[in-house]
Amino acid sequence: MKTIQAQLSEKIYEKALDLVNQGWFRDEQDIFSEAIRRYVDSHRPDLMETFIGDDVKWGLHGDD
Repeated sequence: MKTIQAQLSEKIYEKALDLVNQGWFRDEQDIFSEAIRRYVDSHRPDLMETFIGDDVKWGLHGDD
């Protein structure tokens, strides 16, 4: 495991703590690890290329 340090807005931090307090996550580390994992999974280079390509096609030709 690696330890990281991050700065968050007070509002985001409070929302994260609310989820922990509601029992959705064990602790702060759990919620931020899950958030980073989901971000990395959804921003793989192959997915991003596909999304960008779709956006360019739509921008050039529309959806008609």
